[in-house]
Amino acid sequence: MTGRTTPTVPTTPAMPTAGRAALLRLTMPGWRRMAPGLCFGALSGLCAVLLLAASAYLITRAAEQPPILYLSLLVVGVRAFALARATFRYLERLSSHDAAFRVLAELRVGLVERLIPLAPARLGGRRRGDLLARMVSDVDQLLDRPTRVIQPLVSSAIVALAAVAGVAFLDPSAAALLAGLLVVAATAGTLLHGALAARAERRTAGLRGRLADEILELVADLDVLLAYDAVEAQLRRVEDVDARLRRTALRSAAGTGVASAVLAAASGAAVLGLLLVGLDALEPPRSLGPGFLPRPGEVDPAMLAVLALVPLAVFDVVAAVPPAISARRGVLASARRIVDVASEPPGASAGTSAGSSEEPPAPDPSAPDPSAPALELIDVAVRRPGATAPVSAPVTLRLRAGERAVVTGPSGVGKTALAQGLVGLLDHVGTLRVGGVDAAALTGEQLRRRVCLIEQDAHLFDATIRANLALAHPQGPEQADDAALWTVLEAVGLGGWAQAREGLDTPVGMDGVLLSGGQARRIAVARGLLSGAEVLVLDEPTAHVDPAMADRLHEELLGAAGDRAVVLLSHVPVADRLVDHRVRLRAAGDEPDSLI
Repeated sequence: MTGRTTPTVPTTPAMPTAGRAALLRLTMPGWRRMAPGLCFGALSGLCAVLLLAASAYLITRAAEQPPILYLSLLVVGVRAFALARATFRYLERLSSHDAAFRVLAELRVGLVERLIPLAPARLGGRRRGDLLARMVSDVDQLLDRPTRVIQPLVSSAIVALAAVAGVAFLDPSAAALLAGLLVVAATAGTLLHGALAARAERRTAGLRGRLADEILELVADLDVLLAYDAVEAQLRRVEDVDARLRRTALRSAAGTGVASAVLAAASGAAVLGLLLVGLDALEPPRSLGPGFLPRPGEVDPAMLAVLALVPLAVFDVVAAVPPAISARRGVLASARRIVDVASEPPGASAGTSAGSSEEPPAPDPSAPDPSAPALELIDVAVRRPGATAPVSAPVTLRLRAGERAVVTGPSGVGKTALAQGLVGLLDHVGTLRVGGVDAAALTGEQLRRRVCLIEQDAHLFDATIRANLALAHPQGPEQADDAALWTVLEAVGLGGWAQAREGLDTPVGMDGVLLSGGQARRIAVARGLLSGAEVLVLDEPTAHVDPAMADRLHEELLGAAGDRAVVLLSHVPVADRLVDHRVRLRAAGDEPDSLI
């Protein structure tokens, strides 16, 4: 059912119509929000290096048994660096994830707003599970860019540069060796990781979507699968996709392992290299005092331990570089999948007519002409996305408030397409006016606020009657009071039934499984009544109902509409006493059907 007002979410970024780069820009929280996380991350890495350096110096110097006074500052430093490392790490996680999660909500809302003009027809070719994975998993992975790509790369660069500068103060040749090994190890680890895992990482997002789709099909269609003894076959498809995803994850993990091995080997080489360089510059031990620290270019025994062990901490920080590059590939793959959906051309806007030669009027959408027909169609035909020819022959119809029109025609002639065209879900040619206002002057939201489509199989959420009705309130669910809900329930003949159960708190089950077909359709109509739309479009409200029940249901639903104009699409006969106009829809190419 469509017809309620979509709440406006402030500060939501516009989802790009095309371009992965534009989408990736939306994933960045902004440097003002990111700066605290970047600073805390760099400080945490620096404290890790300083902790190891101070510990090595303290242990080596303590072996010389100097007066305890000379060691007090080092003891305090070791404790301070240990506490600061954990504190800064916590603050980095807190601030960086807070910034990223703020963007997450905006991204999701932006993507949904971008998909609204594409639904349902332009998304009809996409499988539900894959679309769900793009909306959830892929959007989540986009947040890896600030937290698992930018953050570790920036922190690693700052720590590496600071460590090399510190080592250069002790021995420039040792600093040059450390810098060279860092560059070689990071480059080699990244290249090897990419060679082994890049293809697997690019396929991961797609396989996740495929697995979600197969699982959703298994769960949602379990009754049909059981009826035709096809559960085992569907389970095998789930297992096959799961196995492929598992193999892909293992290949990615193998790349990570190789990169870690390269960095570990380089770390060991750095320890050995700096130890050898330090031995060449080793100065004999001297008494503590003014010469507590060696002069530049000289290394005393305590500083030799620092030179030998600092690379362990530095390489531990730089080890985040290959995984960050790997995370970047995953982000790009997810961004590509999202752009593939969000950048699909929506065609004409939801409230416009395609191919109209007239300039669209610009009246105030909130002030319809009371003397004009509630709904007016002049040679209106509907086109499906990508099609050049309309689905059906053009229709002309004028419907005033309180009048009912029934649209009939053989299956496949385009009755449902016409219904979707009346609410802007499909493009139309010809002139469509609502309350005297051309649909071309209305946005999709404004059009659906006036024309409410109650689909053949209107979706009911696995919630209560109150929740299923309240979502259609024009001012939002929170504005729907119980009195209004009971009024529309009484109008569709469900008041007594609901009172005999749990009232508005009666659960309806997933897709209305706890209701009969007639009750589900009545709730859908009640939802349409609550929307306040001036025109109701009922698409096959008596589908799967026996003829006797169909006639009674037609009478009750049309009566419940009150003074609203109603367009009823039906493949079963509708009594003459219930309708004012009849239109028989014909296939495209036939003579137009008109009824003024």
